[in-house]
Amino acid sequence: MRKHTTDRHWKEQVKDMLSLHAGERRGTLILLVLCFFASGWVAYEQYIAPDEVRERAALEVVWAEMKAIEGSSIPATQRSDRQRDVEALVLFDFDPNNLPVEQWVALGLSERQAAAIHRFEAKGGRFRTKKDVARMHVVDPELFDRWRSFILLPDSFHRREFPVKDRNEHAKANTSVAKPVWAQPAETVQVEINSADTTALVAVRGIGPAFARSIVKFRDRLGGFHSLDQLSEVYILRDKPEAVARLKEQLVLDEQGVRRFPLNTVTAEELGPHPYAGWKVAKALVAYRKQHGPFRSVDDIKGCVLVTDSVYRKLAPYLSLE
Repeated sequence: MRKHTTDRHWKEQVKDMLSLHAGERRGTLILLVLCFFASGWVAYEQYIAPDEVRERAALEVVWAEMKAIEGSSIPATQRSDRQRDVEALVLFDFDPNNLPVEQWVALGLSERQAAAIHRFEAKGGRFRTKKDVARMHVVDPELFDRWRSFILLPDSFHRREFPVKDRNEHAKANTSVAKPVWAQPAETVQVEINSADTTALVAVRGIGPAFARSIVKFRDRLGGFHSLDQLSEVYILRDKPEAVARLKEQLVLDEQGVRRFPLNTVTAEELGPHPYAGWKVAKALVAYRKQHGPFRSVDDIKGCVLVTDSVYRKLAPYLSLE
């Protein structure tokens, strides 16, 4: 009993610690949202932000330092001496990226100015073109003019453009890539629909692989087409009368390819899967035949209650007395 009371007391203390009134819940929620956005910003800056964004931020910070250095490092009274020193420099080819302080000094910068460039690089900055070097505030325009031909970087990035002749040849090369049969402009051909496979059907203008598969699948369920008008019943061609009309001009029909069911021997299991019959009609026809004897003509199926005029018109071409 005492242990039960102790456990209950401990649970009540935990509940008291976790219970918050409305104001505290709102404050906690706001704090969690701020923490979420702060962590998202850190993740973006650290892993997602493009190098150019980080370098631009680094430039803004370092350039402010460079401006201060530039204003204090070369007093006005010493500018003429400075210019003479620049002209007397013995220059060499160099890549400004990760260049040691000693070489910057040899190129005419002070150690303080070289240190500012290194801080720029430490913050993610990088020199891609000569113009990037010119943007450094610690670099005098006169000094940069002396450096220009020695900097081992391009003047700027240019978008590659094909000359007119090359562009035409490039376009021809792209169009010469072999395309699948169904993607090539098809010639007007006449294809027999009841014997054609999908490969033969995609040669018809307007029939792609999906259309061909749908047509063959529906044809196999029917046992062959007895009329080209039945194309409008193919699922992918429903509500596309213009497409059906175009296909009918390029397809031919051989009714010898239609599979017919012998009315007096067919079973419900054989006739039931046919799209125009279904299991109810198939069972009803078999029961009618057992009750009234063999069918003497296909028209006799009209005596079956479930064979409506619509069912008869669709199903009759697939029935025979043989």
